[in-house]
Amino acid sequence: MIVAGVMSGTSADGINVALVEIGERDEARSSAGCVAATGAGGQECPPHTIKLLGHAEYPYPLRVRAAVLAAMNAERARVADLARLNFVLGELYAEAVLATQQKLGAKAELVGCHGQTLYHQGDPTLFLTKKVAATWQTGEAAIIAARVGVPVVSDFRPADMAAGGKGAPLVPYLDYLLFHDSKIGRIVQNIGGIANLTAIPAGAHASDIVAFDTGPGNMVIDAVTEKLFGRPYDRGGRIAASGTVLEPVLERVLQQRFFRAQPPKTTGREEFGREFVRDFLRRCARARKQDVVATVTALTARSIADAVRSLVTGRPGLGARSSFGEMILSGGGARNATLMRMLAASLAPLGIEMKLADEFGLPSEAKEAAAFAVLAYETWSRRPSNVASATGAKRAAILGKISYA
Repeated sequence: MIVAGVMSGTSADGINVALVEIGERDEARSSAGCVAATGAGGQECPPHTIKLLGHAEYPYPLRVRAAVLAAMNAERARVADLARLNFVLGELYAEAVLATQQKLGAKAELVGCHGQTLYHQGDPTLFLTKKVAATWQTGEAAIIAARVGVPVVSDFRPADMAAGGKGAPLVPYLDYLLFHDSKIGRIVQNIGGIANLTAIPAGAHASDIVAFDTGPGNMVIDAVTEKLFGRPYDRGGRIAASGTVLEPVLERVLQQRFFRAQPPKTTGREEFGREFVRDFLRRCARARKQDVVATVTALTARSIADAVRSLVTGRPGLGARSSFGEMILSGGGARNATLMRMLAASLAPLGIEMKLADEFGLPSEAKEAAAFAVLAYETWSRRPSNVASATGAKRAAILGKISYA
């Protein structure tokens, strides 16, 4: 089956589409590894064949991006505008899928659309009369199904949250399928708007893996760069390369609660949005603008390395079970040369070699979109695909809702 995966990240820079051909091998139904990947309590599932046919990226129109950013974690928003944004994004997602099909000369039989996250609160808090966790990914799936002419799986996160999980991260399901190895422990690190990792010990079942958000990825770097230089992002990390890290500022920021929390944990603009950026710039006071960008870039690199050191290689039991020798990088942050240099320097004492997902046949910018194609396939096959050890869920869950054409 050819499945289109559609992803819009917390950076809100646009739409990624991956066309993925997914099948099931004819040999005997799966080993314990696949059973554990579903968390299905012993229910067998077949091993997958996953082939990326191609991918494409489409920037949001400027006014759409501005509307998305304004709506994210907003204290106030007009209901009419939110409803209209839902339908506008549905149209844009559909156009992106159709354009990708035309570009690649292939037609999807199913679409898995993550949608655009406007709000994510993984931990229950009191609201009105109930303690609830909540999430909202917008982009009307019924519109996509009608325009593309195939069923659409969307709204993946609530089912995991209903099962007691945080609704994130969900990409570890694909990480495990693609990157688990009998001899080497791997850390699969995505650096999108938010940075997140999946730690897969050598010879692991999916119930052995640990996955969580490490903190800001590109989101805070982009916001600071736009504020100080009027540019949407620091291309290649060139601005950061010309600056000097403000170590006292960096050390103080890394003392914040999120960085010290134990997994499972997830975050977004609620933690690292406009208020965080405002506070970070205040801490930097009158420093050179280049130094501020260098410091916020170092924040992403250092927070990743600290998480690896304290929560992966130094985690009781996990680090002892596996020698983690590789970090496999994906996401837009992998294109920031200065960030990559900072991260390599921070990881060097741990003996971890950095590699790109591209070296394994999956372009780094396509990985998250491909993940939601695979998750949609599992939902269509009526199989669970949350990884409970990553999200904290109490049970396996079939993710998403289906809109029919």
